[in-house]
Amino acid sequence: MNMVFLPMPDLNQHHYTLTAADLQSRVLFKDALILVINKPAGIPVHPGPGGSHSLEDYFDELRFELPHAPWLAHRLDRDTSGCLILGRQKKSLRRLGRLFETGAIAKTYWAVVHGGPQDDSGVIDGYLEKVKTPKGWYMKVSNKNDNAQSAITEWKVMSRCGGYSWLELQPKTGRTHQIRVHCQSLGCPVIGDWVYGHPAKAGEILPLLHLHARSIDIPLYEERSPVHVEASVPEHMTEKIEGH
Repeated sequence: MNMVFLPMPDLNQHHYTLTAADLQSRVLFKDALILVINKPAGIPVHPGPGGSHSLEDYFDELRFELPHAPWLAHRLDRDTSGCLILGRQKKSLRRLGRLFETGAIAKTYWAVVHGGPQDDSGVIDGYLEKVKTPKGWYMKVSNKNDNAQSAITEWKVMSRCGGYSWLELQPKTGRTHQIRVHCQSLGCPVIGDWVYGHPAKAGEILPLLHLHARSIDIPLYEERSPVHVEASVPEHMTEKIEGH
């Protein structure tokens, strides 16, 4: 697929400013080693090259009884909402890193997409490759080569209604933009995806990305069941999901 980079839509219209109380209310799970929060859409998890406003700016509000703030164990895109894991100790951060590297942490995403796939379920098993252009970069489905990485996603249709579909997706690998590119490859881009979906026109305000990290299973402790955490659906997705 040839990507066409049009002027970036006005994402500042979706800029999300947190308060301490709001962030603390988003804590879904807390113990001595980790936190899991329900990340809001519209805010990056860490600063960009220009040092922009980010979720990390608020981590001091998540110290609770500890003398230091937690650290990111992974990342979600700016406009993706849902389960985000933070390490509260350096040892837990290292342990989480190993779990992510080995694919031991199970993640489930919900997406609302334009149209819908022909089948009701399936597995995408292929490769993704990063493509750089003078105006930026994007990921694309690729054949196996030295620059491509394996990318596997299981998916199923939860329901279809009014030109949209609600999908549940379980990535078995953790590649950049994996869910978004795989929805595009199914012919049903995620609503609000201005890179892999319907490109924005100059000055156009698109809806927030309809992609939500719904749940996560973390096998953090030996001889215990994985820590299972679910994040409630964000307001901008609620109407389309509840209407199905």
